[in-house]
Amino acid sequence: MSDQTNTSSDRRVVIVGAGMAGVQTAVALREQGWHGTITLLGAERHRPYDRPPLSKAVLLGKAEGSAFEVDFASLGIDLCLGREVTALRAEERVLETSAGPVPYDVLVIATGARPVELPGSEGVPGVHLLRTLDDAEGLRPVLAEQRDVVAVGAGWIGAEFATAAREAGCEVTVVEAADRPLAGALPAEVAAHMEAWYADSGARLLTGARVAAVEDGAVLLADGTRLPAGAVVVGIGARPDTDWLAGSGITLAADRSVATDDRLRASLPDVYAVGDCASFPSARYGERLLVHHWDNALQGPRTVAENIALGPAEGPHYDPVPYFWSEQFGRFVQYAGHHVDGDELVWRGDPTGAAWTVCWLRDGVLVALLAVGRPRDLAQGRKLIERGAAVDREKAANASVPLKSAER
Repeated sequence: MSDQTNTSSDRRVVIVGAGMAGVQTAVALREQGWHGTITLLGAERHRPYDRPPLSKAVLLGKAEGSAFEVDFASLGIDLCLGREVTALRAEERVLETSAGPVPYDVLVIATGARPVELPGSEGVPGVHLLRTLDDAEGLRPVLAEQRDVVAVGAGWIGAEFATAAREAGCEVTVVEAADRPLAGALPAEVAAHMEAWYADSGARLLTGARVAAVEDGAVLLADGTRLPAGAVVVGIGARPDTDWLAGSGITLAADRSVATDDRLRASLPDVYAVGDCASFPSARYGERLLVHHWDNALQGPRTVAENIALGPAEGPHYDPVPYFWSEQFGRFVQYAGHHVDGDELVWRGDPTGAAWTVCWLRDGVLVALLAVGRPRDLAQGRKLIERGAAVDREKAANASVPLKSAER
């Protein structure tokens, strides 16, 4: 990949996707001194906005929106809303959009991810997803009217929605096909301590429960149970929004993400990908990572912008320590790093209490941690992970000892 990029004023950068990753890339390019044209294409008609508040303040009606405080005009960023991109003609360096072709010299793919729909639920009245501002606004009346709601999926989004719905006074049932919440993210011995959070909040959690059908006003389970539902919220995962790249020559990974190199370059010259739609090779963890979290959409654009502005010979590599947080059932949950099943798990604190941490070690090196109500552990642990630090297992397990003191 021999990109020939520079800061010449006649070069056009087009960014597809006006979420966090796209907006931050545009802003970072100007911060890097890029003088060329920057066009930001957004499929939605709303001004670009931040997504985390959608499942919290916006959903509960405590905020009207979460628009980014960016003066696009003063930065010379051409913001084109309601412009869906449908195809890429890479040989011609042209994007096909709902409003006609758009040429580019440098392309940044930042189209994010689309929520997975529950089979058979499409078009059924009262079924909602929670990904966009329109989704959140559509759910506001449900919570305001305190309807009985069924959430399908006990992942991060399902837990956050259940938290908001209980705060609004709704009766909430959460249905999860796996045997525990957060089955795709955490091992059983950790997730087991989170099950009680649902009951403590007054929400009902049904695990090992497969949805057989969704109809207007009810969810039918495979065991014959019928759950009345004034509304159904589906939160069973998300997939990279890359279908529009079919036939473009862009290499996709098995998970349908754009497969980038360690500078976030795609497989074609002068094409980059960033955020929820892109996976990158991590030297730190020895595998390709697809990170569907806000911090990745904030950090990655800086790498993209520097590589465009400076050229890939001088631009930086991308190998962050993944990080995310979730507010659920009165708890602040944070995670940093990346773990796999074979990593050693070390408890730090009592998991039946209000504040505890789990550390994952690989050959004695801290590679990940989950902190519940212990933000200091998270901050110190994240720095240890960044340094690739080995830690003393006994000190790490002692919650009264600062985690930074566990470094060998």
